[in-house]
Amino acid sequence: MTIAEIAEQAGVSVPTVSKVLNGRSDVAEATRLRVQQVMADRGYQRRKPGTLRRVGLVDMVLPTLDSPWIVEVLRGAEAEARKAGAQVVLTSAEDGPAGDRQWLDRLASRRSDGLVLVVSEAAPEAVEQLAALHTPIVLLDPVGGSDPSFATVGATNWAGGLSAVEHLVSLGHRRIGVISGRPQLVCSQERIEGYRAALGRAGIPVDDDLVHFGDFRPRGGRLCAQQMLDLPDPPTAIFAGSDMQAVGVYQEASVRGLRIPEDLSVVGFDDIAFCEHMTPQLTTVRQPLARMASEAVRLVLAAEDTAGATGAPPPRVELATHLVLRESTGPAPH
Repeated sequence: MTIAEIAEQAGVSVPTVSKVLNGRSDVAEATRLRVQQVMADRGYQRRKPGTLRRVGLVDMVLPTLDSPWIVEVLRGAEAEARKAGAQVVLTSAEDGPAGDRQWLDRLASRRSDGLVLVVSEAAPEAVEQLAALHTPIVLLDPVGGSDPSFATVGATNWAGGLSAVEHLVSLGHRRIGVISGRPQLVCSQERIEGYRAALGRAGIPVDDDLVHFGDFRPRGGRLCAQQMLDLPDPPTAIFAGSDMQAVGVYQEASVRGLRIPEDLSVVGFDDIAFCEHMTPQLTTVRQPLARMASEAVRLVLAAEDTAGATGAPPPRVELATHLVLRESTGPAPH
């Protein structure tokens, strides 16, 4: 008997059942009695604190299924789950924010070992309802946020942005553009801050006309590249905050007859598989996507179902990035 099933039979929400279980006072007495009666009738027994779930399922919520970096994420998640004798259940949030009532009910009925969120936003009521399920949750950056109530696994985005731009500065570039992801994403802001720090260390003022936020997709990369390359004094190099956006920069450079790297140097971020098959091969910042997903699954499988019972803050794991030099960067044109 799950709390989702109790909620359904009592005609209340999952958070209301959780409040009754936790002895909260902000529940009407008639509602409390109705929930308690359903639990008594069905013989519901709450697990003891510290009891580990061993259902063998990990739910992973993804923003999309059509991005190459998703392949790397799934590869790492599936490998770690298989090692633990578990399976990964996938949900795409393309049709709306993660955490709608129907999805939450399915999650509750599966009694998964945990949830890995690889999305940037959730339905407004989702956080409270997810907490009510007492299911371990890990946010997987690059696309996730940094809610302090959840465990997180990410990469050194700031250091990655710094290394990308310092490399371009070392090649003599002074007009360097940047295209990050959506501004509300933590990883987007951190990569921009790394860009700013590298320019600051080199004594190069930041030109706001060269700072753009895209969508981590080729179209966004191309649109931002168009705006920068239309400037009277266009950039000689562009740091694209994802490899997919670098694809868009390549497309726009080709339309304009610009050679990479002779006329325009390009650096990406992620190091997904096709970087070595681009022409020229893409210089990029490698973030260990498979390892990040593997660590996220390991955390949810190791977590107690009463997260936070010990008073310790949720773990925050940050894995190192590093620059991979290939053929898309060269000396600044004179």
